[in-house]
Amino acid sequence: MFTIRKAVSSKCLRISRAFFATKTLPKENKIKIGNREINYLTVGYGPHKVFCAPGALGTIWTEFKPQIEGFMHDKFSLIVWDPPGYGKSYPPVKEFTVDFLEKDADVAHQMMQELQIPKFSVLGFSDGGITSLILAGKYPDTVNKLVVWGANSFILPSEVESYKKIRDINNWSRRALEPLIEVYGKERLATYWASWVDAMVTIYNTKQGNICSHLLKNIQCPTYILYGEKDPLVDCVHVSHLHTHISGSRIHLYPEGKHHIHMRYSADFNKRVQEFLLQA
Repeated sequence: MFTIRKAVSSKCLRISRAFFATKTLPKENKIKIGNREINYLTVGYGPHKVFCAPGALGTIWTEFKPQIEGFMHDKFSLIVWDPPGYGKSYPPVKEFTVDFLEKDADVAHQMMQELQIPKFSVLGFSDGGITSLILAGKYPDTVNKLVVWGANSFILPSEVESYKKIRDINNWSRRALEPLIEVYGKERLATYWASWVDAMVTIYNTKQGNICSHLLKNIQCPTYILYGEKDPLVDCVHVSHLHTHISGSRIHLYPEGKHHIHMRYSADFNKRVQEFLLQA
């Protein structure tokens, strides 16, 4: 069992507060990648470049606000995107094909090259964690360090059944629903989410549940896997699977954590992740 440190460095907090006290909110930009305009945000002026990938239907601000505000801006430059079809990277609509996460990884890689950032670290949450695993597995020479949480490289039968139970957004809590309705509107949110669930079911049925397990052996960079032990969406077996198949990876567990550990334990999460990224 791993203990949780509650303190975050005073320097991190000092820099973050000073940054946002003296500046307006960071400006979002768009870049043309293929037939899409990808919306992204760059925050910080540090030498360590970090690409940040939100989860399913997630956006820059719905999922990475604690890291945008909490990371040391003199040490890191965060590049946070709205994945293709999500948030302000719309239109066109998201196509939930069986390989949509691999396509996202390809677009992310191309975007970073277009931004003239040939090598970078990656933070990936949930679906963004899967995208990050694929990115590190397909393009190992470009990824400096990898951090994932709430991520899985395959789908269990029990998880397919769980997805089906939440396919109808009318069964969601108001707390989960309202931020996404603000981004997508209820109708498009319902369509997107149902399509996401259907894609997971198709992956399970046609690919024996494999999303990217075959790529894990190709990951060469130092990797940090974090997990909330009470995560209702991602089974604990995925942590041991990732750890076993990614050479030299390390794990940290939050015993009371659920899916959004980077929000629930943001100070501790930010401290741990920054320390990992800055280690020589």
